[in-house]
Amino acid sequence: MRKPQPLPWQLSQPFTLTQARNAGLGRSRTRAADLWTPSREIRLPSAVPFSLLENCRAHIRVTPASVVSHSTAATIHGLYLPRRFENEQDLHLSSGMGTCRPQRKHVIGHELLLGRGDVVITDGVPVTSVQRTLLDMAPLLSVEELVVVADQIVCAHHYSFTPAKIAMVELNTLNDFIAQHAGMRGMRKLRAAMELVRVCSDSPPETRLRLLLGRSSLPNFDCNIELVNSDGKGMVAPDLVCRKYRTCAEYDGLHHFSAAQQSKDHDRDFITGSLGWHQVLLNNNDMANGALVVVTKVARMLVRGGWHDPQNLAGRSLRGELHTRKDFA
Repeated sequence: MRKPQPLPWQLSQPFTLTQARNAGLGRSRTRAADLWTPSREIRLPSAVPFSLLENCRAHIRVTPASVVSHSTAATIHGLYLPRRFENEQDLHLSSGMGTCRPQRKHVIGHELLLGRGDVVITDGVPVTSVQRTLLDMAPLLSVEELVVVADQIVCAHHYSFTPAKIAMVELNTLNDFIAQHAGMRGMRKLRAAMELVRVCSDSPPETRLRLLLGRSSLPNFDCNIELVNSDGKGMVAPDLVCRKYRTCAEYDGLHHFSAAQQSKDHDRDFITGSLGWHQVLLNNNDMANGALVVVTKVARMLVRGGWHDPQNLAGRSLRGELHTRKDFA
């Protein structure tokens, strides 16, 4: 089989047939085996790493009245979606209400009533804004999944010892935006989720940990709190803090296993203990094992801080639940 001629550099990403003709490619070249046709009038070079944004750009060129929306927009914005969305093969494109929704292979078309500010331009591609994307995803996500995404959107830090982290959308602004769309599908779930959203969580496991502890009968834990030394200087900021009993919880994810991060964590743990706080470290195995392990571990640290533990949560056995000592009481 004859090897296809190299593509011009400007066609190194997904391109349209119009672009191909303008670059001098004939019909036979656009039908060569090294190109994939995701939808009519569009070609993707099979040897080039896949780019979702470039794929969207090509689709917008052939449906210029459309915008990228729903889970495709969420992925472009980097929002934390559940794993069931990871292997989606189809793009979500939307057009205005009363117009013909995009209809083509590997495209899920929608009609949306889009207002001012509902669309942003991302590297030249029209995409529904972060807050609008949250609204459109509300019917497809559970309350807890919505809390995870909304936590990410509003997450902001202003610790004295680290650079500030700015929210994608401030919490008050997001709540106001949601209030303006009361009649949309999924609003009951989204309003319930927003009651649980906090400006603090850096990852989905941190959010889920906070929600899990909130469903328990443990004392209240706050987030986005600095622990200070005797001079009032901020030293560390645990994921969750119960100030009354000087107890804090940290979720250590996979990135905590690197040598550099472990060194930082060692210093963090030393400082936390030196300040007189009772710290419980939790990981993905603890979360996978569920409330029994997580709540019991946290309860034992709270008891050290003076909590009376009326339901004896700290006294529950963890025998067979831990990954090291199977006989641990």
